[in-house]
Amino acid sequence: MENEKTQKKIHFIGICGVGMSALAVMLKEQGNTISGSDDGFYEPTASYLKDNGIAVLSPHKKENIPKSVDIIVIGRHSKLNAEENEEVRFALTTPKKIKSFPEILSEITKDRENIVVVGSYGKSTCASLMTWCLLQSGVEAGYFFGAIPIGFKKSAQIGKEKYFVLEGDEYPAYASSGESKSKFLYMHPTHILLTAAEHDHINVFPTLESYLKPYKELLELLPEDGLLVAGIDNPNVRDVVGSRSVVTYGVSNNTSWHAKNIRYGKETSFVLCKGAEEIVELSTSLLGEHNIENIVGVSAFLLEKNLITIEQLQGAILTFGGLKRRLDLKTDESSVLVYEGFGSSYTKAKTVFDAVKLHFPKKRIVTIFEPHTFSWRNKNNLHWYDDVFEKSDITLVLKPALHGQGTHEQAELIDILEQIRKNKNNVYGVENKEETMEILEKTVKADDLIVLMSSGDLGGLIEKIPTWVEKKFPR
Repeated sequence: MENEKTQKKIHFIGICGVGMSALAVMLKEQGNTISGSDDGFYEPTASYLKDNGIAVLSPHKKENIPKSVDIIVIGRHSKLNAEENEEVRFALTTPKKIKSFPEILSEITKDRENIVVVGSYGKSTCASLMTWCLLQSGVEAGYFFGAIPIGFKKSAQIGKEKYFVLEGDEYPAYASSGESKSKFLYMHPTHILLTAAEHDHINVFPTLESYLKPYKELLELLPEDGLLVAGIDNPNVRDVVGSRSVVTYGVSNNTSWHAKNIRYGKETSFVLCKGAEEIVELSTSLLGEHNIENIVGVSAFLLEKNLITIEQLQGAILTFGGLKRRLDLKTDESSVLVYEGFGSSYTKAKTVFDAVKLHFPKKRIVTIFEPHTFSWRNKNNLHWYDDVFEKSDITLVLKPALHGQGTHEQAELIDILEQIRKNKNNVYGVENKEETMEILEKTVKADDLIVLMSSGDLGGLIEKIPTWVEKKFPR
């Protein structure tokens, strides 16, 4: 940090955010003393911090901040505003140095060759897959991403070589200067992989123009000799890229790098092509066409930069297990398959259902959905519910989360149910996990597939339902 060799005492307010927790662990491994607080712990972050010896104080209060602290890192979400949070309010009155996590990450990586992976969806998978491919090929790159991949012990590491893979988030961060700008604008990009730019975070970016603005600013930071790889057929990517030199990728042959001869199954295979040239056949355990596209994008970047060989790529793709909470199979000890999908936006949710239907066309899909993000709970987005559950045979919707409800026009459970029922039957509104389990007991059959979908913890159902199906429907 700022080339300082002395170890620091650093306190994180809002430490259970995926980015905050990853940074906290990385700084601890550098020899710094870490403390942190939060109000609401979700898996797998809670266990990640515990496993790395970092205790979490709760609730937020000014006494959580150690008197001898050197730096206070303040996260950004609805519960971390000075008006309502006494810990944040107290921190801002102290003479201690205040930082956001992207500011610290910026200091750590400013002299590295940064590969910044950005986009409204697919960025966590692409960043972790790229890192996996590099590490499996003997390239000890640094990395930082906002998810915990299967097979990784941690989601951030300094690394020993010049390359540093960063998942870049467009969401704004608290800044010590008082300025608010997107997290990825702190990341000193040498190269960029851009997946998509579909309008998201409408509580912060009310218009499409305001949402695309930081993406365009990020590309302005790219050096002339930097590589830009983009999923050009995805929403608004052409607009963001403009007239820049770009390597394009996708599933169709409209792009420079693409897939052909896709054969879906428990293990899916396809041929990776560059133009008309067939490069290599790849196999993966990841589900869905969107993950084929992610693999093509990462492969295009790595091979364009000659960072690994074709043979190394082939082996790494085969062994990559995906991300926790991103179509993560929660049990294989039951005839009922339970997958967790991180449906924080409309497109992310749709790709989950498209994937499970593609791979398991004969199974009946039972969905438990929690409207957790601001976008799912906003009345202006009720049209998302018109067809998002089109492939779900039975759908249970939990009442919407309440955090930050005053920042937007909050939809009630009845509003959401009415919208879904215009086009879909077998839809239940549920108030709690007990009511959810009562309905599942009556409706789930031995060969069903259950989708758990939330960016929260589904009121504890993420742990409860897999245990229940293993007992009731043993394989």
